[in-house]
Amino acid sequence: MPLSRLDVKRISKLNYRLEDFAIKMEEGWRLKNRFGRCVFLVEGGCRIYPHRPEGCRLYPLVYDENSGKMVLDNLCPYGYEFKVEKGDIQKLKSLLERLGKEG
Repeated sequence: MPLSRLDVKRISKLNYRLEDFAIKMEEGWRLKNRFGRCVFLVEGGCRIYPHRPEGCRLYPLVYDENSGKMVLDNLCPYGYEFKVEKGDIQKLKSLLERLGKEG
């Protein structure tokens, strides 16, 4: 999951060190995974749920690079429960633009 500067600040304020939750990629910061899962995902759900990154707030709505469209991630087992609204698409577009500028 990509991280914006605001995401990094928000999570860092919870006393997590950047190197514990993020990894620097060519295109910018991303949430770190451990054993194929987000470092914040625990048995009961997301450990930082109220402070989770913007991309997580919009998930399972993702940008599909192949089609160039916003789609529901077909890997999400709960995707059928998500109702996409116009505002969600705009939020994801804005996030992608911001990440592109920050990257």
